[in-house]
Amino acid sequence: MNAKLIDRFATLFFYAVAILIICTLIGLLGYIVIHGISYISWEFLTEPPGSYILGQVGGIAPQLFNSFYLLILTMIITLPIGIGGGIYMAEYAKPNKFTKFLRLCMEVMSSLPSIIIGLFGLLLFVQYTGWGYTLAGGALALTIFNLPLMVRVVEQAITAVPREQKEAALSLGVTHWQTITKIMLPVALPGIVTGAILAAGRIFGEAAALLFTAGLSSPNLDFTDWDPTSVSSPLNPFRPAATLSVYIWKVNSDSLSTETAAIVSGGSAFILICVVLLFTIFARLLGRYIYRRLTSS
Repeated sequence: MNAKLIDRFATLFFYAVAILIICTLIGLLGYIVIHGISYISWEFLTEPPGSYILGQVGGIAPQLFNSFYLLILTMIITLPIGIGGGIYMAEYAKPNKFTKFLRLCMEVMSSLPSIIIGLFGLLLFVQYTGWGYTLAGGALALTIFNLPLMVRVVEQAITAVPREQKEAALSLGVTHWQTITKIMLPVALPGIVTGAILAAGRIFGEAAALLFTAGLSSPNLDFTDWDPTSVSSPLNPFRPAATLSVYIWKVNSDSLSTETAAIVSGGSAFILICVVLLFTIFARLLGRYIYRRLTSS
């Protein structure tokens, strides 16, 4: 067969695949937007949920707050460990059996289903510690879920820094640690920030691991009580907390009213998709902004 004809067929095939992917994505997003945007209101975002089993819709205020609070807790734990692990793998880890074993462990962790991490969190952070279902347990489970990604992102961002900059700093008598903190990390910062925000988007949409660690319900929260040790305080990390994604699953699995389930899950799914899209767009814009500032200075 003519080589030019094969090339045309291959080009058409790949264009068709790209169009199919785009149409699938547009169809999925369009379905969620059409079925969810009509249920969005200020009351839906600010009121607690009603008894959906009795047909009361209510709102998603506690679940929305729990999602953001869990995101903050998880990133507080993930960022220092992930950045430290990425620096170690990029600058200090020597090519030996220990390093190969460490990389193998991270690959295995990154390929584990989130439900497995949830079961591990159930045994360790719920039962063994005696905490029960808590935000802290969910944050630790999600840290395990996102840590391999964060370490890999930081390692790749640091290794992408031109070696000439590192060698020039070392030749001037700058220590290795000062070279990393003053030269390499600022240059690698756009990639690290982008990876961190994308990891945050994964946390916001995660449900399976939280079913076994953070729980399926949320207590009545008093948004005027900001004492982290109070039982009704929203900032208490040792309380059960259903996130938005978990709430969508619960409503669809338990609700006796299909109309109520459609309203709650449709509106909640629309909000969830909007937040994840905003995270992705913000990551790209922030990464480009930081890169331009660094290259222009």
